Amino acid sequence: MSSLPEVHLVAGTPAEAFRLAPVALAMREQGRLTPVLLVTGTDPEAVDATLARFRLVPRITLPAAAEQTETIRRFDELWAARTPEAVVVRDGLAPALAAFWRRIPVLQIDAGRRDGDLVTASARETQRRLLAQVTTVHLAATPLAAMNLLDERVVAGDLLLTGGTAADAAARLHRRSPHQRRVVLGVPPERAAAIGPALRYLAARHPDLEIIAPEQARTLAEAYVVVTDDGDLLEEALAFGTPVLAIATGAEHAEAVHAGSVRLVAPDPAAITSAVAELLDSRVRRDAMAAGGNPYGDGRAAHRVAQATAALLGHGQFPDPMPARPVAGVAR
Repeated sequence: MSSLPEVHLVAGTPAEAFRLAPVALAMREQGRLTPVLLVTGTDPEAVDATLARFRLVPRITLPAAAEQTETIRRFDELWAARTPEAVVVRDGLAPALAAFWRRIPVLQIDAGRRDGDLVTASARETQRRLLAQVTTVHLAATPLAAMNLLDERVVAGDLLLTGGTAADAAARLHRRSPHQRRVVLGVPPERAAAIGPALRYLAARHPDLEIIAPEQARTLAEAYVVVTDDGDLLEEALAFGTPVLAIATGAEHAEAVHAGSVRLVAPDPAAITSAVAELLDSRVRRDAMAAGGNPYGDGRAAHRVAQATAALLGHGQFPDPMPARPVAGVAR
């Protein structure tokens, strides 16, 4: 048995597993902690498959129950018998609550993401705000996310700007490759049915065009452009250097819109057809979007998260925050 502090990293979805995998690897490399990947959620097999891409195998599997209270009880029973020194989550409110009640420190990656105010808040938004109330250390991906937390009266000393770990995951999985004439469509089936005819029109107009669904890292790395309304897929595409047409994505991704690597497009087949066609007809415009880069991480976030977790437990110093991104066009 290792004498290093045991830290549980809780992944309930493939998107969470994608972002926590490089953190587990960074903890191993730094040698100050024993990372334990804990898989939960309604589809543990899908989470396992994502971890397998990093050659990681979960040490604990704890499927979620139909009721959140039962899921919390399962975590509580687990941690009564095997108590970690800290718990790292992304969106997992149930494990965060269970850890909080057992006085186990909670660290949240991608902390401070917000997409609306409390009046129009979705269930996801409400959960994120509740999660902030029980988090010990808030690890924000962007300055805007950090400001959101400060606006919610999170103590500045409990907040660290680390960047997002999707960029780290992309760097570990796949080197940047030549972008093929592929449009990756990442939307729910009901929206795909409405948009499908528009994209088929584009495929007929551009015989070398391939329209595919996101299935693996290589898909995003080689795509020409991604069309999606999924915020997680948007961030992963940017991590692989692929620009995104975001369908009705709002303030949550303001940083990428400002950088130019993401463009908003109305949820309308004609608007999407026009936006995609513009990029297909002009490689210069497409590459100009890609040049906007990824505002959500610099490839060092996982190491900062691992170092911050170790520092919280008394092993070393907290890392310096992620450096500010230079503003395009401003001399330094």
